[in-house]
Amino acid sequence: MFEKKMMAGWGDMDFNSHMRNTAFLDKAGDVRMLFLSENGFSMGEFKRQNIGPVVMKDDIAYFKEVMLLEPITVTLGLAGMSQDGSRWLLRSDIYRGDGKLAARITSAGGWLDLVARKLIVPPPALLATWQILEKTEDFADLPSSVAR
Repeated sequence: MFEKKMMAGWGDMDFNSHMRNTAFLDKAGDVRMLFLSENGFSMGEFKRQNIGPVVMKDDIAYFKEVMLLEPITVTLGLAGMSQDGSRWLLRSDIYRGDGKLAARITSAGGWLDLVARKLIVPPPALLATWQILEKTEDFADLPSSVAR
């Protein structure tokens, strides 16, 4: 499972003195982009190809609080994908420093052509990059998001 160690910083906190809900989404997004960058798809490469990942839905379940300066581990797995790679589900689990699950985020998305502003099938190298992610136990085959 791809994972990154991070920290709950000052800007991640809310009025209740724990990590705010949108900070969990931010950490999951950062780990997605780190995975892509570490596997040949930097932001410059996406710009060169005029494509980018687009999230259409996030589902978050919260289990435990995360406090200021607490170390966290954010994982990334593949929870579903269409055969052509145009649609995907990514799963990020966020664990506290004590190893307890704090939150689970499932994000549904696809690939956006930044010029035409429509969903596309990714180039083969990008599809292959997504395919190296470890599949979650509940991995699902999804329909394509590209009209034929």
